[in-house]
Order: sequence, then C-alpha cells, then structure tokens
Amino acid sequence: MARGARYKVPLRRRREGKTNYYKRRKLILSGKPRLVVRVLSRVAVVQLVKAHPLGDITLVSAHSNELRRYGWKAPRKNTPALYLLGLLAALKARKKGLSEAIADIGLHRPVRGARVFAAVKGAVDGGLSIPVGEEVLPPEDRIRGEHIAKYAAMLKETNAELFKSRFSEYFAQGLDPERLPEHFEEVRQRILQELAQ
Repeated sequence: MARGARYKVPLRRRREGKTNYYKRRKLILSGKPRLVVRVLSRVAVVQLVKAHPLGDITLVSAHSNELRRYGWKAPRKNTPALYLLGLLAALKARKKGLSEAIADIGLHRPVRGARVFAAVKGAVDGGLSIPVGEEVLPPEDRIRGEHIAKYAAMLKETNAELFKSRFSEYFAQGLDPERLPEHFEEVRQRILQELAQ
C-alpha cells in the first residue's frame, strides 16, 4: 500500500468502483436533473435525480417491475424494456412539470445502440429535452425488438431445443418471442394512453 505524507486515500465509492466522481461533478455542474439509468442483475431502474449536498433527491422513478402493470410479458432488462422505462419516467416527469434532464449512464460503457441509450431515447420520445447525439441511440427496429424476433425465428428452425431453453422466460409468461414487436407496440400504447391523460 502507498505511504507518505502526500498520499490521500480515495473516497470509498471510488475504491469500490461504484462512482466516477470526475464524471459526476461534470453532470452536477450542468444544473439539470440527471436521468439516471441503471441495469442491475435482475431489474432496471430509470430515475430523475437532483443533486443535493445532503444526498441526491429522487424526483421521479420508473422500475422495471412497473412494466408488468401495463401487461409487459418479456424480460425486464432488454432493449425494448429499457425504452419503455425511459418513456414511463419521462411521462411521469412531464406530469411533475420537469422538461429537461442530462443523461447519467454511470459506469456503463457508452457503446453505440446500448440498452442505456434505449432508455434515453424513450425519455426523449416522452417529451424530455436531453442533449444526446442521434448516432448513439439504437435504431427503431432494435427498440421494437425485431432483432430478438428474427433470432427466435432462426433458432426455432435450426435448433428447437436451444430455442425453448433460450426463450424459456418468454414462454413462462405466455409470450411467443416472434411476436415481441407487436407486444411492444401494445404496451407502449397502454403507457401513452394512461399517462398522457
């Protein structure tokens, strides 16, 4: 371990690899609420958070378990689910009078078309003003889950056993993975109808 009079122990969350304080400082200096997107082991969370010296204040939150209320049967952390979460959080934020935010993807790597950017696109489509480059957002076919449906159709023809095991979560909920794009549209319309009132 390093020693010496000038050695400074890093902050605990930095040592644990949970917070990049350099990035966090830049986001806080913007003065806007942060659209925090976190994909955890079983669920995903999209929140609008305001920084405060005593601790962050959560203004709006959308949890992937909420999607079940709108009839979502697919897994809750894939690209279509994160888009719907971003849309849900944005519509809740608009009801509270919030109109802008800045994207905070945490320690996720900023990969073009990633799930975290699907949530950002959902928030933008929901009416929030978020500065983001169009080139990093996933295309519409990925957001609707067409890539998953095509993969399921291909796997069904080539390897039926792998198809059943790979999509077992879909079947447990009573959803055919090849129907995911239509299911996505149904759930999106339900969210828009309920929260746009």
